[in-house]
This record gives sequence, structure tokens and C-alpha cells, in this order.
Amino acid sequence: QVQLVESGGGLVQAGGSLRLSCAASGSILVCNNMGWYRQAPGKQRELVASITGGGSTNIADSVKGRFTISRDNAKNTVYLQMNSLKPEDTAVYYCNVDRIVTYNSRSYRNLWGQGTQVTVSS
Repeated sequence: QVQLVESGGGLVQAGGSLRLSCAASGSILVCNNMGWYRQAPGKQRELVASITGGGSTNIADSVKGRFTISRDNAKNTVYLQMNSLKPEDTAVYYCNVDRIVTYNSRSYRNLWGQGTQVTVSS
């Protein structure tokens, strides 16, 4: 069984920082592209940032220069460092992995974490 476990959300004042973590658990051989999405009330879920297994990143324009995505392949964990937070960053943040292959050759696609709330007060 493979699952994604997120942590690090919370309440912060505008201008503050938070670091989100998402760990993929299970007997994992391969963990492909990992990313963070967010969904604010009444809005569609949107991509915030993604990172390939080789470390190439894609950052949404709305957070470029403020957010950084990174990963630790040995721990199958992806991080989102969020600096200079703004009230408009308030949302539920979801971790996503597009494909995981386990040591017993099972393949899982499009996995999502449970979501973690980030609230930025003005």
C-alpha cells in the first residue's frame, strides 16, 4: 500500500514563511514527478509547483520568486518552501505524485495527499 502524507500547514501572518512536506510511504522503487497543488474556496485546484525525478522544476507565475520546491529522493519526500506569504496564498495544499512503482512491481498513478490547510492573515 502506498500513500502520501503531508505536513507543515498552518496559520501565518502575511510576509511569513511555511514549509510543507509530503512523504510517500511504502516499498517504493520509483517515484516520478512530484508536485504541489492548491485549492482556495470557490476556485479550481491549480498547480503551484512540480519537480521531476531529476530535479527540474516548474513554478507557477503567481508564486515565482517566493516559493521553492525540492525533493529528497532517498526519502521519497517533496517539500514546498513558502516565503513572503500573502493572504491570496490561503488554500488547501495538496501533494501529488504522477507515478509510483513499488519493489513488487505494482504501479500507482496520480496519487494525492489528504491536503493541508494554509491560512495567511493580513
